[in-house]
Amino acid sequence: MTATINDAAAQATWPLVTAACLTAGLDPTGAEPVRIADNAIWAIPGQIIVRVTRPGRRAAAHRELLTAQWLADHHVPAVRPAGPAAVDLPDNRAATFWERLPDHTHGRHEDVARLLHQLHRLTAPAHLPPLNDPAAKGRARLEAVRDAGVIDARNMAWLLAYADDLADSWHALDDGLAHTPLHGDAWAGNVALTRDGQAFLLDLDSAAVGPPEWDLTSTAVKVTTTATIPVAEYERFVAAYGGYDVTDYDGFSAMRGIRELRMTTYAIQTAIDHPHTAAEARHRVACLRGFNGPRPWTWTAVPHPPGSPGPIV
Repeated sequence: MTATINDAAAQATWPLVTAACLTAGLDPTGAEPVRIADNAIWAIPGQIIVRVTRPGRRAAAHRELLTAQWLADHHVPAVRPAGPAAVDLPDNRAATFWERLPDHTHGRHEDVARLLHQLHRLTAPAHLPPLNDPAAKGRARLEAVRDAGVIDARNMAWLLAYADDLADSWHALDDGLAHTPLHGDAWAGNVALTRDGQAFLLDLDSAAVGPPEWDLTSTAVKVTTTATIPVAEYERFVAAYGGYDVTDYDGFSAMRGIRELRMTTYAIQTAIDHPHTAAEARHRVACLRGFNGPRPWTWTAVPHPPGSPGPIV
């Protein structure tokens, strides 16, 4: 690791990267953090990416490797493992190793749609779990940070109750499209677009089986909630998926609410290591509570401090 990296969250994962590399027979010398978010992503010499999970995500890391191989078998463009096995780490964490993609940017929304259309047409493999309660991730984040001081006790109590209400709404959803394999966190930041125009799915650790509307909602909130993409761009997304607009689905408001909760709890979680993001976290809570008027709201991407590697979105 170079001396210029002073981000506390990156520093905290460096011993885990070192241990994982040595266990796998790799040399971590010269490793650089790429993005420190839900997973800590590092690049090591030799065109290999190391992903270290958060505590409690070991099983998801092992499933992610299976999912990547399954996608390769079905010719879906996605990141490929650089090794067949994960390295288990303390606190129920794991590290996985991946082939580094060529230079790339975030994908376009129509790239997301095309890849999802391809994914959603496949038969789900046995290793993918059902998506039973996506609101649970938001609640788990809240439980983990409830005493951190980013959000006051009154707002925290409201958020926890709101998470329970959204879970109830999920279980009461009307039938929509037939259940399919899901990416689980399908947005433009989880698609890589290389210079030659090739698009690849990234971050496969949330893959599951469930309503495809869940994957489509991630982009729909960019226009209905945060106003971060124009309507014309969203229309291109709908067209690239085949013409289905998830905002017409009766259960869209419930799915949108869960996505908004997860985006908000992510900002709260991030503010622990990056205190300058606390204001954005509180702004999002105020929006959810109805204090900032109707949607769309103005939400700002949650970044690393200046000089640190990569954005947290």
